[in-house]
Amino acid sequence: MTGFGFPRTAATSPEEVSTEAVEPVLLTDDAELDLSVDEAAARVEETLAALEAELVGLASVKRRVREIASLLLVDRARRQFGLTSSRPTLHMSFTGGPGTGKTTVALRMAAILHALGYIRAPRVHTVTRDDLVGQFIGHTAPKTKEAIARAAGGVLFIDEAYYLFRPDNERDYGQEVIEILLTEMENERGDLVVIFAGYPDRMATFFSANPGLSSRVPHHIEFEDYDHTELVQIADLMLTSENFRFDDAAQAAFSEYLTRRMQRPRFSNARSVRNAIERCRLRQARRLVELRRPLRKEDLITLTADDIFGSSVFLAASDAQ
Repeated sequence: MTGFGFPRTAATSPEEVSTEAVEPVLLTDDAELDLSVDEAAARVEETLAALEAELVGLASVKRRVREIASLLLVDRARRQFGLTSSRPTLHMSFTGGPGTGKTTVALRMAAILHALGYIRAPRVHTVTRDDLVGQFIGHTAPKTKEAIARAAGGVLFIDEAYYLFRPDNERDYGQEVIEILLTEMENERGDLVVIFAGYPDRMATFFSANPGLSSRVPHHIEFEDYDHTELVQIADLMLTSENFRFDDAAQAAFSEYLTRRMQRPRFSNARSVRNAIERCRLRQARRLVELRRPLRKEDLITLTADDIFGSSVFLAASDAQ
């Protein structure tokens, strides 16, 4: 399952979103091109609809993704008429907190780019600093080039990209990664799209310190934190997808849980919501086993207020009184 700000690991498999890209056919000057019946355009629209269904809120993100898709559709239409222009630069920056949908959008962006023939496969290869930076001289370049090779023809998604830049450590090898990426992003522009991701303030510092990198990343998309109402919606969608539901008391209890949890450290938006639901399921399972009676379907699908109030968020508040 994919969505709500953090996809399941299987979602990175290209088979889940792949169809072969359709090569545009050169048209005559007096021809007309109806994008509404174009097969590739239809696949793009399906992907955009899936993104709309998967992610609650994020209106500005969805708008930017649609704008980029529109740019590429028009560029593809121009090529079908033989109109030459520079190929759009597609490297991107996704900034936002954890659990705000960055990886989900990267997966859907890969599907769009593939449908329109800009990458060979709808594949996203996710890496962090540890996957790119070596521990000794001569180790970084092979690691970085291996990651680029694995992402070739698709998308290289660099999470927490700012950790590549550590100006306080003169012996750090992260700068070597950046230099290799600069070269590859320019030379392999038709075979690789790089998405840099991380917290907004740190990413701003990262790009400011590396102007050559910043100039090669034209698309900057900001993912805002979800508000309370959106997180409740996300929870309901997660429960429905897993064949669970809150009863009325549990719905109110979970709303209170979110109010408290959002004020505590390390809150991770939709990721924290999923973790909370998983723990509710653990408490439900223990409660049902301790009933020591036959169970009905209603028992198995219903989460109660007791399953929520067992959270340490409420226990901490009780201890403080």
